[in-house]
Amino acid sequence: MIQVVRVASRNEKEDLKGLDVLAQLKRTPITKVRTNRLYRLEGINKMQAKVLAEKLFCEQINQDYSLDKPLINGNSQKVEIAYKLGVMNPEVASIIKAARDLGIKLVAADSSTEYHFFGKVSKEKINEIVGKLRLLNPIVEQIVDKEPKNLIVSGEVGPTTTILIRKLNDEQLMSLSKDKLFLNLEEMKIIQSYFQKMKKDPTDCELETLAQTWSEHCAHKTFKAKLIVDGKKKEPLMSRLKKEALKHDKNIVSAFVDNSGVMDFYDGLAICGKVETHNSPSAIEPYGGAMTGSGGVFRDVLGTGQGAKNVASTDIFCFANSDLPASDLPSGCLPPGYLLKRVVTGVRDYGNRMGIPTNNGSVHFHNDFRAKPTIIVGAYGIIPKDKAQKGQAKIGDVVVILGGKTGRDGIHGATFSSGEMTERTISVNSSAVQIGNAIEEKRMFDAIIEARDQNLIRAIQDCGAGGFSSAIGEMGEETGVKVDLSKAPLKYQGLSPWEIWVSEAQERMVLAIPQARLKKLMDICKKYNVEAVVLGKFDNSKRLQVYFGKELICNLEMQFLHHGLPQRTMKATFAKVKFSSKTPTVPQNEKQWINAFKKILANGNICSKEPIVRLYDHSVQGTNDLQAYSGEKLDGPNDSVVLRPFLDKKYGMLISHGLNPVLNKIDAYYGSLWAAQEAVANYVAVGGNYKDASLINNYIWPFPDEESLWTLDRSVDAVIDFMSALKIPVISGKDSLSSTYRSKDGKVIKIPPVLCMSVFGKIKDATKTTTADFKKSESVLCLIGKQDLNAMGGSVYFDNNNLLGDKVPSMDLKLFTQIADSIYGAIQKNKLLSVHDVSEGGLAVTLFEMCVGGNMGASLDISKIKSERLDYTLFNETAGCFVVEAENEATAKQLFKNVPFAIIGKTQKQTILNVQNGKKTLFSASLEKLKKVWQQPMEEMFS
Repeated sequence: MIQVVRVASRNEKEDLKGLDVLAQLKRTPITKVRTNRLYRLEGINKMQAKVLAEKLFCEQINQDYSLDKPLINGNSQKVEIAYKLGVMNPEVASIIKAARDLGIKLVAADSSTEYHFFGKVSKEKINEIVGKLRLLNPIVEQIVDKEPKNLIVSGEVGPTTTILIRKLNDEQLMSLSKDKLFLNLEEMKIIQSYFQKMKKDPTDCELETLAQTWSEHCAHKTFKAKLIVDGKKKEPLMSRLKKEALKHDKNIVSAFVDNSGVMDFYDGLAICGKVETHNSPSAIEPYGGAMTGSGGVFRDVLGTGQGAKNVASTDIFCFANSDLPASDLPSGCLPPGYLLKRVVTGVRDYGNRMGIPTNNGSVHFHNDFRAKPTIIVGAYGIIPKDKAQKGQAKIGDVVVILGGKTGRDGIHGATFSSGEMTERTISVNSSAVQIGNAIEEKRMFDAIIEARDQNLIRAIQDCGAGGFSSAIGEMGEETGVKVDLSKAPLKYQGLSPWEIWVSEAQERMVLAIPQARLKKLMDICKKYNVEAVVLGKFDNSKRLQVYFGKELICNLEMQFLHHGLPQRTMKATFAKVKFSSKTPTVPQNEKQWINAFKKILANGNICSKEPIVRLYDHSVQGTNDLQAYSGEKLDGPNDSVVLRPFLDKKYGMLISHGLNPVLNKIDAYYGSLWAAQEAVANYVAVGGNYKDASLINNYIWPFPDEESLWTLDRSVDAVIDFMSALKIPVISGKDSLSSTYRSKDGKVIKIPPVLCMSVFGKIKDATKTTTADFKKSESVLCLIGKQDLNAMGGSVYFDNNNLLGDKVPSMDLKLFTQIADSIYGAIQKNKLLSVHDVSEGGLAVTLFEMCVGGNMGASLDISKIKSERLDYTLFNETAGCFVVEAENEATAKQLFKNVPFAIIGKTQKQTILNVQNGKKTLFSASLEKLKKVWQQPMEEMFS
C-alpha cells in the first residue's frame, strides 16, 4: 500500500518554482503555474502518513497538504516529474531516517514535483513546454504517467561474464574499447597479451578494472608520456613540473602523493587544497555533474593524510554565451543558459547543505565552450600537521567502506570523461552521471574527523573515479588485497558484480583500519548514522582479488595493474595560425566612449556575478574575514577571500585564482603566464605575501592531438618559468584533456585551452589586509606596474568589436615580484586605503569596480600614461598591474619609488566617473547608470 502526500504553498505568490516557470513562458495562453511536492510512502497506513505530512513535509505556517487526493484544484494540465526508477533520489534516505526518528518504519519512499498549468492549452502543448524549458533532464528524470504499484526496485544479481579477448583482431579490439573503455590499440594489445600469457580470457570485472586504472583521468597518460616537440625530445610534462616544484619546498608538507597538496600553517597545523574538474558529466547532466564535482573535491580534502576538515570551496565555470543561437548548438549538446543555471544550482545545493562556504570563483564565456563547458571546483582544508602525510595500509588491516550505498549511477565515469564528446555521448554514457546527496556526505565527514582525532585511521581514500576499483586497488598496491563485493550495501538490487566494483556512486570513502580499532570506528559511525561495512582485508598476496560471495571475479597482479600500462611517446607539432591584426576604431566623442565602456561592462566576462554569489552560503562556519563583495552597499567585488579558521587567533588563510582561456588560443605561453600572474596578483591585492603561498594548476585542454599537445607543452613551460621566478611551488593539480567535440560529419570543436591557476597560503595577521572599495574622497589614485599597451589580443574590448587580435600581453616576472613586494609592504604598514588588480576589461573596469564598492566617483587623467591609443590605455588587460588608493602623493611616491607607477587621479564624493586626457574630457558618466548596465545581465538570468 502506497500513501500519497502532496504539499504546496498556501499563497500562490510564494510558489517560487511556479512563478519562475511562468516567467519563462512568453506568448503562450498559460495564465498561471502552480507546483506541489508529492511524496509516496510505502508500508504505512493513512494515520502514519498524516503524522509525516504534519511533522515532516508541511510547514503549516504557509503550506497546506493533502492525503491521497489532489491539492491544487481547477482547470489545469498536470505534469509530474520524478527521478527514473533505479536512479538515486537524495531525499529518500533523509525521509526514511526522519520517519524512523518519529517511530514510523517506511518500507520505501519517493518524492517528485507536480506542475499545474492553467489556461487554454493542450496536453501536447504542455509536454512541448516541459521539453523546451527543460523542466526535466531525460537522462535521470521522467514524466510519471501512472501510479506505481510499489517503490522497491528489485532484480537478480547479474552474471559475471568472460570477455573473449585473446583471439580478437585489431579492429575487434577497438570495437570493444569504443564508448566504454576508451583505451587505444596499443593498450588493448598489451591487455590481450597479458591474458594470452595467463592462458585465460578476462572477466568483465578484470577488464573494467584495467580500463579505469589505465584511463587518462586516473593514469595521466599524456602528462607522463615521452615527448617529441617539433622533432626534439623533451622530458614528460609531469616530470618537469615536479622537478621545478620540489626545488621550492620551504612550505611543503605533502605534494603530488595524496588527494590534495598540503602546506605549512601555524600552531602545528597544515592547510591543504585540491581543484578538480567535472566537465563531461556536467555537459550531459549539469545539476548532478556539478553537485558531484563539489562532493568529490570535498572528499579529496577529507581523504588527505588521515582526514582534513573542509573550510572553503571555490567554483570556476566556462560556458558559451547564453544568447547563442539554437542553430549554433551542436547535436547532443545542452543550451549554455540552461547549463549555467543548473551548474550554479548544483554547486549551491551541495556546498550549502554540507555547510562549506563557497567564497571564491568566477564565470567566463566564449562560444567555443558551446559543446563542452569547463566546470572547475576547488576545496581547501585544515589538518593537524602530524596527521597530514598519506597513510599506507598494512598487512592485516581491514577494508572498511562507509557512507553512501552503491548504485548504477557513475559507471564508466573515469573512462567516459577521458574520451572526446560526440552527439552520442549524452545517450551512450548517461549512466556515468552520478547523483549527489550532501547530507549523507556531511554525516560521513563528521564521523571520519572524529575517527581521525581518536587515531583510528591508518589510511583513507576517496571512492571517486573508478569507485571501489580505484580506491581499494590503489590502497592495496604495496600489499595485496582481498574483498567480497556481496557485502557492499546497494541502493537497489540487480547490479552485476563488475558494476558494483566500478560504480562511482557518491558519498563513499574507503578506510584501512587496524583490526583492533575496528569496534571504536563502528561505534562512531553508529553515533553519526553512517553505514560502515568491512569489505575485505589487506594481505601479502601482491594481487587484487575480488570475490562475489565464493566466486572469484577478478584476480590481477598489482604490478601489472599499476605498472603494466605502456608509457606513451607523443608528438607535439607547432601549427602556425594566422590571426588578424585588424584593430578597432578609436571612439571619437563622449557618446562613443560611454557606449564602448557600457558594452564592456555588460560583457559576460565583466558583468557583476553577484546574483550567483548570493546563492551560495559564503559565511557558513563563521570564518570568512573578507567576503567576495564588500563596500558601502556590499556590491563591490574583491580579489581574494581571507579566512580565519580560529576566531581567537589573528592568523588566516588566503585563496585566489586566475584564468583567461581566450588568451591561450592566441599564445599558450603568455596566456598561461597571464593566468598565473593574475592569480597571484589577486592574492597580493588583499595583503598576501606570495612567498607564503602555494599553487594548484589545472589544465583543461582539447583532446591532445599534435597541435593541442604543442600548446599544452607551452603552457607547462610557462608554469615552470613562473615557479622559478617567484620561487613558490605547484603542490597539486589535475589535467582534463578531453574537451573536444566531434560531430557525425567530422566537424571538430575545441574549447579555448584553460589553465586555471589557484593560489592558497597563510597570513600571520589577518587584520593587515585590504579591500578593493574606495575609502575616502580626495585620496590619490596610482597605477602600479607596466602595461603592455600594444598587446590587446583576447581582450574584452577586442571581443566587443568582433576581433581576436594577434598578440597577448607579455609580462616581466622579475618586475612582478618587485611590484608584489611593494604592494605587500605597503599594506603591512597600513599605508594603502584600497587595492584592486587590473584584469579583464582593463584600467577602466578596475576603477569602476572600486567606485562601486566605495559608492563614490573618481576623476582620472590618463595623459600620465604614455600611449599611442587612448582606448588601449583604458582597456588593456596586462596582468600584474594594480590601482591603489593612497592618502596623498607624497605617500604614494615614497611607497612605489622603485617600481613603475603613475599618479592618475583622485577619488571624489560625486558618483561620477570622469576620464580626461590632460585638459580634454573623454567622457563623464554616472556611476549609477554604469552600474545598472553592469548588474543587469546576471540579474535577468537569476532573477
